[in-house]
Amino acid sequence: MAKPALKAALLSPQRSLGDHPLLVVGPSLGTSSILWNRVASLLGNDYDVVAWDLPGHGVSPAATETFDVAALAGAVVDLVDSIAPGEDFHYAGVSLGGAVGLQLGIKHGERLKSLSVQNSGAKISTPEAWLERAETVRAQGTPVMIQGSAQRWFAPGFMEREPEFSSRLLHSLRDADRFSYAFCCEALAAFDVRQELGSIQVPTQVIAGALDGVATPAMAEEVATGITAGGGTATAVTVEGISHLAPAEAPGHVADLMRSLMAWAESRAAAK
Repeated sequence: MAKPALKAALLSPQRSLGDHPLLVVGPSLGTSSILWNRVASLLGNDYDVVAWDLPGHGVSPAATETFDVAALAGAVVDLVDSIAPGEDFHYAGVSLGGAVGLQLGIKHGERLKSLSVQNSGAKISTPEAWLERAETVRAQGTPVMIQGSAQRWFAPGFMEREPEFSSRLLHSLRDADRFSYAFCCEALAAFDVRQELGSIQVPTQVIAGALDGVATPAMAEEVATGITAGGGTATAVTVEGISHLAPAEAPGHVADLMRSLMAWAESRAAAK
């Protein structure tokens, strides 16, 4: 299965890469690097923050053939090597981006310094639901998903409090390539790494939104438990009052959680 081509945006201040630890952040389905703007503004002075976009979303070109989540993880490593060859990195991802993070931990753990899996799980929804969505979007385009996604993505009241930011996120969905979006749905339909979690040895945090009906706090606990059962280090955290897009809904809290994880992972590595 071919690896899709991915492109990235630098969200931290323009400067030479390498003087700060590298943090790579990944999106949820239908969003773009915009999802990470607020967290990056809080972490960008201390980390080089690079956000990648899914195929056909944001700055990444549309996909021309099917791919799976493992191929996306391989494409992320290739992307990192194109900008910082061979460099180890911290990784954080939301929903599908979090699933990619789990695959990075399973298949490319030697490259990771830490892993923050947000609003995600080792298996998300059912294959039937994802395949049905893929068929719908291929036929009708991504705008058909806007109303349902708004309900899933944001806790009640968020869109009223943050109309401009929520609108920008929904515009990312509207502008996404329908066929690439469908390929992403099919990748999620086939994604199930519950039996492989024990192979993840990188320090991991799993963040859930208390109001998230897609990737529930119980799913976050399942991931953390699966990793620790294999001897790894993982903690699950539930953030109150948010739904499915933690970096958008609670950027300060998420940035603090990520900073603590990354600092701990760096100090642990330095002590070895």
